[in-house]
Amino acid sequence: MLTLAVIIAYIVLLAVVSCLTTRRADNENFYCGGRRSPWWAVAFGMLGASLSGVTFVSVPGMVKAADMTYLQMCLGFIPGYALVAFVLLPVYYRLGLTSIYTYLYKRFGLSAYRTGSVFFLLSKTLGAAVRLYLVCLILQRLLFDGLGFPFWLTAAVILLLIWLYTRRGGIGTIVWTDCLQTLVLLTALVLIISALLTTEGWGIATAVQQIRDSSMSRIFEFSYPASRQYFWKQFLSGAFIVVVMTGLDQDMMQKNLSCRTLRESQKNMIVNGLLYLPVNLLFLGLGVLMYLFMTNHGIAMPASSDEVMPMLCADGYLGQGARIFFTLGIAAAALSSADSALTALTTSTCVDLFQRPDDERLRRRVHLMMSLFVLAVILVFRVLNSTSVIDAVYVIASYTYGPLLGLFAFGLFMPSRSQPASRAIPVICLAAPILCGLLSLAASTFWNYHFGYELLLLNGALTFLGLRLSAHTLCR
Repeated sequence: MLTLAVIIAYIVLLAVVSCLTTRRADNENFYCGGRRSPWWAVAFGMLGASLSGVTFVSVPGMVKAADMTYLQMCLGFIPGYALVAFVLLPVYYRLGLTSIYTYLYKRFGLSAYRTGSVFFLLSKTLGAAVRLYLVCLILQRLLFDGLGFPFWLTAAVILLLIWLYTRRGGIGTIVWTDCLQTLVLLTALVLIISALLTTEGWGIATAVQQIRDSSMSRIFEFSYPASRQYFWKQFLSGAFIVVVMTGLDQDMMQKNLSCRTLRESQKNMIVNGLLYLPVNLLFLGLGVLMYLFMTNHGIAMPASSDEVMPMLCADGYLGQGARIFFTLGIAAAALSSADSALTALTTSTCVDLFQRPDDERLRRRVHLMMSLFVLAVILVFRVLNSTSVIDAVYVIASYTYGPLLGLFAFGLFMPSRSQPASRAIPVICLAAPILCGLLSLAASTFWNYHFGYELLLLNGALTFLGLRLSAHTLCR
C-alpha cells in the first residue's frame, strides 16, 4: 500500500504541474508551447523521454547476452545528435515548421507529405505501444494484480492519466512534466544502485572494481564483423537511429521547435547527446552488478532478461525501498515517453493529414482517438510479443523509419530540380521495407549473416535509390 500511495502522490504532483502550465490552453501552446520553452528544460526532459521504461528495464538486463556493447551504439548517438543539430534543425527553423513533415510538402508535394506522415504515425504508434506495454506489465505485477485489476484496465488507466494532463496544454505542459519525470527516473536509478550496494556491503570503489573484473564489462567488439555487436554496425546504426528517431520524429522535434531560437535548440540537442552516454553507462553498470548479486546469492535467472530488474526490485531481494523506487521510476518513464508521443500523433494527424491546425475541436477529438488507438495496439502486442522489448523497438524503427530517412536525405542532398515521380513515392516507400525483410531473410538463410540495426541504413538507401531512379526517368 505504501508503493501505491507514493504513485498516487506522484500523479497528484504531475496534475499540479499540468495545471500551472495550461493557463494558455490554445492550439499554439499545444503544438509548439508558444515557442518559448527554455532549452535546458527541453534537454533535460528529452533525456527522460529518450530513456523511457524500455531503457529502465531492458538495458540492465541485456548485459548477460551482449555485455556492455550497447555503449558502442550510445557512442554513435553523439554524432547523430550533431547531425540533427546542424543539418536538420536549421531547415526546420528556417521554414518555421510546426510539423516537420511539412518540409516534404514544400520539397516534393502532397504525395510525399502524406506518405511521410503516415509512416511517422505508424512508427510512433508502434514504438509508443511497445514502450508502454513493458511498463504496463511491470506495474500490473507490482500493483494491479494485487488489486484484482485485469491487464487491459491497467493499460487503460495509464493512458487515461496521460490524456488528462496533456489534453489541454500539449507541448507547453510536456516540457515541464518531462523535466519532473526525468528527475524522478534518474533519482530512482541512483537509489536502486545504492540499495544494491548497501545489501552487498559494497562501496562505490568496490562496485566499480567488480564491474571491471566481470566478463560482462566488455564494451568493444571488433573481431567478428558478422556479429550484431560488431563496433561499426553499432556505432553507425546509433548515429542514424538518432537521426531518424529524433531528427525525423515529430515527437522529439516538436519539443525542440518549442525553443525560442535555433541556437537554443541546438544547445539542447548537443547537451542531450552528451548526457545519454553516462546515463546508459549507469544502467549497464547496474545490470552487471545485478547479475553478480544473483550469482552470489544463488538466485535463478528468469526466462527473459527483461525480468531481471523487476524481479530483484519487486520480490524484496533489495528491500522495500528498492521496490518503491523501481515502481516510481517505471511510472515516470512510462508517462514521460507516452505523453509526448500522444501529443505528436495528434499534431501530425491534425496538421499533416487533415491540414486543419487551427481547429481546436478536431484536435481534442484526435487526441482522444489516438489514446484509444495506442491502447488497442498495446493489447495486440501483449498477444504477439516474443522478443526483448528494446530490440523490438529498434527493429520496428528499422522498417518504418527507413523510408523517412530516404525521403529526407533525398530532399536535403539532391538538387531541388530533381523531383521523383509523385505517384511513385508511396510505392517506393512501401517496397523498400518489404525488400529489406526479404534480404534479411535470405542473408540469414543462405549466408548466415544476421542483420542488426544497420537494416535501417539499408532501408533508407533503397528508398533513396528508388527516388533517384524515379527522378532520373522524369528528367529524360
